[in-house]
Amino acid sequence: MQGVGFRPFVYQLARKCNLAGWVRNTGDGVLIEAEGNEDRLQQFLESVQDEAPSLAAITDVRAETISPFGSEGFHIQASISNAGTRPTVPPDVNTCSECLADVLAPDNRRYMYPFTNCTNCGPRFTIIQCIPYDRPNTTMRDFRMCPDCRAEYEDPSDRRFHAQPNACRVCGPRLSLDGRIDARDQETLHKAAELLSEGKILAIKGLGGFHLACDARNTQSVRTLRERKGRAGKPFAVMCADLVEARRICFVDEASESLLTSPEAPVVLMPAKPDTDVSPLVAPGNRCLGVMLPYTPLHHLLLAETPKTLVMTSGNFSEEPIAYRNEEALDRLGHFGDHILLHDRPIHMACDDSVARVFEGQPMVVRRARGYVPRPIPLGMNVPEILACGGDLKNTFCLTKGNLAMLSQHMGDLENAATLRHYVHVLRHLQDFFDARPKIIAHDMHPDYFSTKQALSMDAQAKIPVQHHHAHIVSCMVEHQLSAPVIGVAFDGTGCGTDGCIWGGEFLIADLASFRRAAHLSYLPMPGGEMAIRKPGRMALSYLLQALGPRGEDVGVELMPSLSSAEAYAVRTQIDRGLNTPLTSSMGRLFDAVSALLGICTESTYEGQAAMELEAAAFGPADEVFDYTLSKADDSSIEISVQPMIAAIAELKSRATKEWISGVFHATVADIVTEVCALLRQEHGLNQVVLSGGVFQNILLLQLVLKRLRDQGFEAFHHCQVPCNDGGLSLGQAVVAARRSAI
Repeated sequence: MQGVGFRPFVYQLARKCNLAGWVRNTGDGVLIEAEGNEDRLQQFLESVQDEAPSLAAITDVRAETISPFGSEGFHIQASISNAGTRPTVPPDVNTCSECLADVLAPDNRRYMYPFTNCTNCGPRFTIIQCIPYDRPNTTMRDFRMCPDCRAEYEDPSDRRFHAQPNACRVCGPRLSLDGRIDARDQETLHKAAELLSEGKILAIKGLGGFHLACDARNTQSVRTLRERKGRAGKPFAVMCADLVEARRICFVDEASESLLTSPEAPVVLMPAKPDTDVSPLVAPGNRCLGVMLPYTPLHHLLLAETPKTLVMTSGNFSEEPIAYRNEEALDRLGHFGDHILLHDRPIHMACDDSVARVFEGQPMVVRRARGYVPRPIPLGMNVPEILACGGDLKNTFCLTKGNLAMLSQHMGDLENAATLRHYVHVLRHLQDFFDARPKIIAHDMHPDYFSTKQALSMDAQAKIPVQHHHAHIVSCMVEHQLSAPVIGVAFDGTGCGTDGCIWGGEFLIADLASFRRAAHLSYLPMPGGEMAIRKPGRMALSYLLQALGPRGEDVGVELMPSLSSAEAYAVRTQIDRGLNTPLTSSMGRLFDAVSALLGICTESTYEGQAAMELEAAAFGPADEVFDYTLSKADDSSIEISVQPMIAAIAELKSRATKEWISGVFHATVADIVTEVCALLRQEHGLNQVVLSGGVFQNILLLQLVLKRLRDQGFEAFHHCQVPCNDGGLSLGQAVVAARRSAI
């Protein structure tokens, strides 16, 4: 991996150990020849592994003894490339403590300079145009280093040795506010900070694109931003000036603090404290806030003068790709922000903020982008070069090469034409970047997905459709290096099944190449198709009609004031006549229905809203569970009916709190998982359970399921490094296609 400072680290360590020899990069890794005293050689070998730079990932060390050549001094040699190999570069990285100290030290020549970086931090992926990672191949090529920066760049003992974005205020990028460049960047930052303090909305250019920012305490500013961005209810991320401020507004445990300050520096989801001055419009209907800390000097300097918590959301209209070019931002974001803070370092590759949370003391990635991409994922096996095109929501694509998978940054929803164009642009770049020329293309089974249409339009020796939920399970199996058959539990909102119905509440017996559907939620009509997703009350009425028969229509109108008698009649008629009512077994739609029944969310303005608000309403885990039934379907799979539960919720709503009912509902779903897995273990002799799909973003449900499974002696696996939602789908597609192509 280039750009992590490993060669200068080795150089300085060898000199410290008084060794002679050399170090160089090759296509297969780093090659070192060291000559000297045996004890010092041993010390050197241990230190190379124990003290390596934080960005360097050492996967294997091989050492052999050779005859000494009588070398003098230690040198860094030019890199060499091997045929068929291609080095990778690290992701963009959070500002390191040493660079931040430089920026804040009045006697340092980079004092208050917002583009300070070194080999250990700063932009990488977003500025690289091609390999090798040398300055002429980055967007820094037009910034000619001054003598002082050049001296640092060429000094192996300096931490800015071969730091390609190296620059200072004399020779580097500059800021501008609304097109105006001040003599000093700090003046520009001061004016921008004043505007934010006054309640203005600013478009701010960062590492991988633009943010839209405003004072998170100012409800009117947040409301205006929502209106302009077309984002009615989806939570906004915030950026806090420091850990002190993050602790003031959220409950921050040690693991979350570590994640906030990590090189990846993602947005971290954490429980919000009550009664803070953060506007309730920042994350309506949620108990958590998505918080990040400043990860560039520009952010640090800006938040030193602004309110201590700013909304910092992606610079785009809802569901469009993030803006990242200056001229594009001026055109697209001029309607959203009152002012625009630019800089003249071009971004070559857009990359949105990553989102993660801590679960059981470990990071769990929800959206994989800045800080993580393009770090490859080890497959534990050699596979052909494959392109997997992913799904349509939360899209990523995946390229495989050798024993590695390169998962793209978060693309967004491909239902938007601009996002689809961006998808094609990023795909071409990463294929060139990794020198990947896939002959096999994997895609989802759904014929109407834009990602499927893109796959079918491309040239390839083979195009392999992969069932949606099988891909989910395999993505988690790959993460945990599992290959033997497992019980896979795939819960999500939508996925095309092999029978043409909409799946989503699935239990599979799966390996890396094939699966069998072993159990599922019973089918019911989805009135209006996509309309039933936007209006969860329609799904609730469908469940009531299934559970209570014709009187379910009257019960639905009585329980859900937002559902008019006219709409209820129309929905029942639609179901009776089978008009645009595809059958679904989706667990996501069950969560939607219960949310609507309880009056929590009757209209979804973003994916997963009803389920997220149902989770937020739950009053802790419950001891009770609702009734449900299990029966054998015609294909010998287990069919799970929740009609008794829906009937119980309808009867209890007037006598119990929605918080209690939500808690019992979550406990019931966990109980279903455990009982079905126990039956499948008895039938198939499998003890490993893999959990995947967007429903398992629900932390309350995940906790309950894991506890019950572990109490029953199961070995249970869930996602950590790869999103459990459709952002991880392409990884599973790639591996399934690899295994099938080898059969």
